[in-house]
Amino acid sequence: MSNVTRDFLRIGRTASIAAVLVALAGCQVKPLYAVSPAGTSTGQQIASIEFSQADDRIEQVVRNELIFLTSGGAGESKNPAYKLTMNVTSFRQNVLDEQVTNNLIPGRVTLTADYAFTRLSDGKVLRTAQRRSTALLDVSAQEFAEMRAYRDAESRAAKQLAEFIRGDIATAVGRQ
Repeated sequence: MSNVTRDFLRIGRTASIAAVLVALAGCQVKPLYAVSPAGTSTGQQIASIEFSQADDRIEQVVRNELIFLTSGGAGESKNPAYKLTMNVTSFRQNVLDEQVTNNLIPGRVTLTADYAFTRLSDGKVLRTAQRRSTALLDVSAQEFAEMRAYRDAESRAAKQLAEFIRGDIATAVGRQ
């Protein structure tokens, strides 16, 4: 390798490192659970949420999981500062039309949550969004086994959906 080639490689590496450093200089990182100027942390703020009442079992599972995730197991806030209104729907679908093995048909459950996150003090909507979660399952030819498989898949998808929504809420609160 000639000296000219080595010099070009050295200049190229130096320019690449300089470009990365310049790009990183523009980044602003704020911890998600930092303390706000008012003296409360994001964790304390998301623990003060009122949740809308559930219309069905699946929505209740999502609601219960959100209450647990936001409060750390302490239950709903007695003095909420925010309100989360949500509507959760479930869609069941077989992946294939024919049985694969052992009388099982692969299937999936997709839950969709439409929600609005509102600050109660001024009624300002901080975030509206739609989130989806999918759980896969094997559908049996036996009626009870099929019902139970769908119910378990819905519960798994509901827990995952609650985690997605909690992350969105924490982000919205952290941006204030």
